[in-house]
Amino acid sequence: MNGLDWGILVATILTIVGYGIWKTRGSEDIHGYLLGGNEAKWWTVGLSVMATQASAITFLSTPGQAYIDGMGFAQFYLMLPVAMIIICITFIPLFYKLKVYTAYEFLEGRFDLKTRTLTSSLFLIQRGISAGITIYAPAIVLSTILGWHLKTTVILIGLIAILYTVSGGTKAVHVTHKHQMVVILISLVVIFFILMSYITKDFSFVENLKIAKANDKLEVIDFTFDIKERYNIWSSMAALFLFLSYFGTDQSQVQRYISGKSIKESRLGLIMNGIMKVPLQLFILFLGVMVFLFYQTHKAPIFFNETAMEKVELKYSQELQPLQNEYDALITKREQANTNFIAAIRANNSADTDRHRASIKAYRDEELLLRTKVKELIKKADAEAETNDKDYVFISFIMNHLPHGLIGLLLAVIFFAAMSSTSSELNALASTTTVDIYKRMFKKDGTEAHYLLASRVLTGMWGVIALCFALFGSLFENLIQFVNIIGSLFYGTILGIFLVAFYFKKIGANAVFIAAVITEIMVVIIYKMDVLPYLWLNVIGALGVILTSHFIQALRK
Repeated sequence: MNGLDWGILVATILTIVGYGIWKTRGSEDIHGYLLGGNEAKWWTVGLSVMATQASAITFLSTPGQAYIDGMGFAQFYLMLPVAMIIICITFIPLFYKLKVYTAYEFLEGRFDLKTRTLTSSLFLIQRGISAGITIYAPAIVLSTILGWHLKTTVILIGLIAILYTVSGGTKAVHVTHKHQMVVILISLVVIFFILMSYITKDFSFVENLKIAKANDKLEVIDFTFDIKERYNIWSSMAALFLFLSYFGTDQSQVQRYISGKSIKESRLGLIMNGIMKVPLQLFILFLGVMVFLFYQTHKAPIFFNETAMEKVELKYSQELQPLQNEYDALITKREQANTNFIAAIRANNSADTDRHRASIKAYRDEELLLRTKVKELIKKADAEAETNDKDYVFISFIMNHLPHGLIGLLLAVIFFAAMSSTSSELNALASTTTVDIYKRMFKKDGTEAHYLLASRVLTGMWGVIALCFALFGSLFENLIQFVNIIGSLFYGTILGIFLVAFYFKKIGANAVFIAAVITEIMVVIIYKMDVLPYLWLNVIGALGVILTSHFIQALRK
């Protein structure tokens, strides 16, 4: 980072956040604050929905996921367009017809107050934790890379998001999201062309893809039926339930599209998200593959978290050095194997091609073994250290190999992505607490000014709670997977309640309430026992509520 990078980073953040605060200042009633006066056009709705989902975790973790494991994570998103269609047909017309501020208002009319309160409480617990994660996740990586104190980074990201969300409410979130997503998309395209220029110096683009394929990085679809496998075509079916719950019942997303000018604008915004999200996710994953190809001709670190490596070098340098020497020799052999592999392809020699492909895979396995040994040293040096460095791959490439100026812009992108998700979540948490808890149970006859003030205060309160979660957070697996795991613990049960409300009119309030409590306990137990991959928890939760509520209703009769 030099002066140019810092200047671009600070100027970009201040310009967009300042514009959002100025443009949306002075909300006078709760309708304008929570729904933005229903002024959002379809493209604003679509970009805001995308920005809410595309947190900093997406841009930090997804390329690293592809760098290590290949493109298979894309299967997670295959059913997203289907979920968008179902929500456009079922959820949106109902929410507009009832003129709701939150998704959970509908449940009181269909069932009763306790069911509405239970569902909104499950959302508040889940989204409150997630809001902390969306602050903490980029903060820990950025603090490591920039040399800042972790708590300082957490507070900086959180306070900026709290500032413009409290100031302008939903409209401020929409305005800033729109500009943030434009900057994010442009920056990703710029990185793609820079990477393209880097990797095609030695081999053509097609030849690079063949090297990636030899390393099993381009396998997108896995048809193998294995219930234990986290990402395959079958688990993507389970992800449909996650998407239905996230976009259909999670207030952080519902609030983005019920603030549209009309049903048509909201539907077009969601369809836009359904059309663009899968290609965007494939593109971000492919950037990770291109980073992998870049490091085929440029020496990659044996471990990408430099701070963790510094501790090992201080305490166990004698044990680390032989591993580093072995790794350096392996890199040289791998580069030669790649050269021989491409030469055999150019010569159309299938026997040599197969032989060199086998060598490439063998070297890849050796590299993974060496990385495992380094991770053991890291744990030896610091028992609390995180040995998963997927989340450091992309940011390490940005900091070490991109031109100055662009580094500052891309760090601004990561800050934006962190703030966009956080602001949406705080806005949704405040809306749900105000409308479903405070207004319904504590202050039923307040004025518009009173509820507007309450919404602002609750936005700030949830911001402080999210900061507390973030300050005491810790890494867990890969960050993007952690967010989905937290959601999967609650989303299935919430979706099940809504599905019963929509499609099973004979099920009463008590039956669905008891079924939801039983199912949520069951989902947590199944997760703790590690019986199934987390995506299936969404299916179990939804079907559990439906089947159990039918059983209880039958017993009551």
